[in-house]
Amino acid sequence: MIKLYYNKADRLLRVELPRELWVVQAGVFLNYLGWGCVMPFEVIYLHEGRGFSLGVAGLVVGVVTGLAVVAAPLAGPLIDRVGSRAIAATSLVALGAGFAGLAFAETPAQAFVAAAAAGIGNGGLQPSQSALLASLASPEIRHRATAVSRVASNLGIGIGGMIGGAVAAHGLNGFVALFLANALTYVMYAVILFVGVREDAIPAPAAGGYRVVLSDRPFVRLALINIAVIAVGWGVFSWIVPAYARGEIGVSTRLIGLLAFANAVTVVLAQIPVAKLAEGRRRAPTMAVGALTFVVACLLVVGAAFVELPLAAVTFLVAAIVVAVGECLHTTVLMPLVADLAPVGLRGRYMAVMALSWWLGLALAPTLAAQLLSVSPTAAMLASALVALGAATAALALEREIPAGIRLTPGPDQSDERAALSRRIDSARTVAQPRHSSAAAGE
Repeated sequence: MIKLYYNKADRLLRVELPRELWVVQAGVFLNYLGWGCVMPFEVIYLHEGRGFSLGVAGLVVGVVTGLAVVAAPLAGPLIDRVGSRAIAATSLVALGAGFAGLAFAETPAQAFVAAAAAGIGNGGLQPSQSALLASLASPEIRHRATAVSRVASNLGIGIGGMIGGAVAAHGLNGFVALFLANALTYVMYAVILFVGVREDAIPAPAAGGYRVVLSDRPFVRLALINIAVIAVGWGVFSWIVPAYARGEIGVSTRLIGLLAFANAVTVVLAQIPVAKLAEGRRRAPTMAVGALTFVVACLLVVGAAFVELPLAAVTFLVAAIVVAVGECLHTTVLMPLVADLAPVGLRGRYMAVMALSWWLGLALAPTLAAQLLSVSPTAAMLASALVALGAATAALALEREIPAGIRLTPGPDQSDERAALSRRIDSARTVAQPRHSSAAAGE
C-alpha cells in the first residue's frame, strides 16, 4: 500500500522522487497546513482573544521572527555535527511547544516565553529541513524536490487558511483550537521524520566553520541577492501591497484575500512545470528572470492607481500571479545551488546563512517599505522595483563566479556522463576544504 501511494504521487505530480523524500514532503504539507490555520490570526488572537494591546501583540509575533534570525546561524554547526534530521525534529518539537504555549498564554510574559520557543524552532527548522532535502536528493533531482516542497507548502497554507477562517469564527475557543492544531502538526511532522526517514550520514568535520562560508564569494553574493529578492517578492507583496491596495486604491478586504489565494494557487500549479522548464538552462539567468518578474509586478501595482477600480482589481490579481511565477523561478534555483556550492561537511552552515538571508529579507520589507509607504506609496513601489532590478542585475553578474560544472540546472534524464559529473562535484566539495587548524576553526 505504501509503495502504491508513492507511485500515485509520482504519477499525479509527474515527478519521480525517492520514498523518503515523499515522506518529508508529507511532513512539509502538515507543517504548512497547521501554520496556514493560524498565520492570519496571530495578532488578532492575541489582541481580541487575550486582550493584549496591538503593540504587545505585534511584539510577541515579532519575537518569533526575531529569534529565528538569531537561531538560524546557531543551528548551522549543530546540523553539521548532529545531523539535519535530528535538528529538524528538535526544532519541530520547539515549535509545537511554542504554539501550544501561545494557545494557553493569558499574560504577555507567558506569550513571550512561548514565542521565544517558537522563534528558536523556526530558526532551526528552515536550514535543517533544507539540508535534509539536499542529503536525500541526488544533485540531478534537487530542484524537483524543492519544487514539490513548494507545492506542498502552498497547498497546506491555502487549505489551512480556509480551515482557519471557519474555526476562528468561534471566538477564543476557536483560536485556541487552531493554535493547538498547529502545535500538533509540528509534533506529527517530527514523528514522521523519526519513523519514516533514515538518519542522514554525518560527514567528517570540516575545518574553518563560518570562515569558509563567508569567504565563499559566490555564495555570499547569492545570499545578498536572496535578501533583496525575498524582501520584494515575499515581504513587499505579503504586507505592503495589501496595505497599498486597501489604503490608496480602496479595494475590498475580499480582494486582498483573493490576492493571497491567487498567488498560492499559481505556485501550486506552476512550480513543478517551471522546475522542469529550468532543466538544462543556466541557473543565474533563471534567477534574474524571476527578479525581473517582481519589477513587472511592482510597476503593475503602481499602474493600478491610474485606472478605474474594477480594472485596478484585475491589475492586482495579475501582479499576484506574476509574483508567484517569479517565486517559482527563484526557488527552483536557490537551494539546489546552495547545496552544490556547499562542501558537504559545512552544508548545515551554508543552509543556515541562507535561512538567515530569508529572515532578514522578510524583516527588512515591512520595516523599511512601510516607512516609505507612509510618505509616498508610489515611491515605495518604485523603490521596490529598483531593488528587484538590482537583484536581477547582480544575478546575471554572479554567473561567471559560479563553478562551471554547476551553472546549469540538471535533470533526472541527463546523460550518464553528466550525472557522473554532478556526483564528482559533490564528492570534490566534500574534501576540498581550506587548510585551517582545528584550533583556529570558527563557528
